[in-house]
Amino acid sequence: MTTSLTFITQNPAMRAIIESLDRVIPTDSSILITGETGVGKELIAEYIHRSSPRALQPFVKISLTALPQDLLESELFGHERGAYTSANSERRGLFELAHTGTLFLDDIDDFPFHLQSKLLRALESREIMRIGGHKSISVDVRIVSASKVDLKTLVEKNLFRADLFYRLNVVPVLVPPLRDRTDDLPLLIAHFLKKYSPEKEIPIEADALAALSHYRWPGNIRELRNVVQRIALNGHSAVTVDRLPIEIRNDHPITSVIQACQRCLIEKNMSFEQITVCLEMNLLQQALQQTNGNRTTAAKQLGLSLSTFRDKLRKYGIE
Repeated sequence: MTTSLTFITQNPAMRAIIESLDRVIPTDSSILITGETGVGKELIAEYIHRSSPRALQPFVKISLTALPQDLLESELFGHERGAYTSANSERRGLFELAHTGTLFLDDIDDFPFHLQSKLLRALESREIMRIGGHKSISVDVRIVSASKVDLKTLVEKNLFRADLFYRLNVVPVLVPPLRDRTDDLPLLIAHFLKKYSPEKEIPIEADALAALSHYRWPGNIRELRNVVQRIALNGHSAVTVDRLPIEIRNDHPITSVIQACQRCLIEKNMSFEQITVCLEMNLLQQALQQTNGNRTTAAKQLGLSLSTFRDKLRKYGIE
């Protein structure tokens, strides 16, 4: 018996992904999940398996970067006894172990080019041949693969076979990074706090949540989980700004603006009026930087009308 997975999200893009997956999961179509490291590609692959008719069958996963290239072929396709010097017994590969279930190929973008034709043949014929073997073995597997880069760019550079890409990319799934779904942060933080501090409720203060929301999260959900786990295990009574990692505190636009103005005050001995101008200019510039120059979003971030925001840009000569 298996249990289904539930996604913690209120983000419209993520909800749309789940809804589209639910429509194709009952089929055996190959699915390619693309997203940055840490966005939860393996969790999505497991969701696909547990929600499918194959849920009671094996879910076999492999990170294609975790093994040396010379071992990958044996790991995937198996080998016969005597196939090479250290092959003292026959060995079933992951395709055979995943028979009737799901095979998850993580980091498919790192799959060696010289093995791609053999993988393609296995997918097309639904048969594999062990290293050193002389007979084909039928395999019934559903393939889910994941890539941290757009495979089309590797195809264009002749680093990935186009025919294999099309075979894997029957159902494409593009997972947004955490910085593009900050509306999920309160839910995810609450989930991880409850997970790592089940007996003690730890509230999060508004300014701490603001700092977490402004952070870019290069490590995505995996990084968020580690940050929250560290806070929970340290036994803090609340999540406050001063208990956040320094890289998160310094990434907050208000923090960087205050630091810039402190330098002005100390190094240039500026007056109160000059400090006020410095603060306002830095806030405007920081908002533009955080929003990649989008004035509408920057104005909203500062709580200003677009016309007021534009007036201030003209006042300080900020392009």
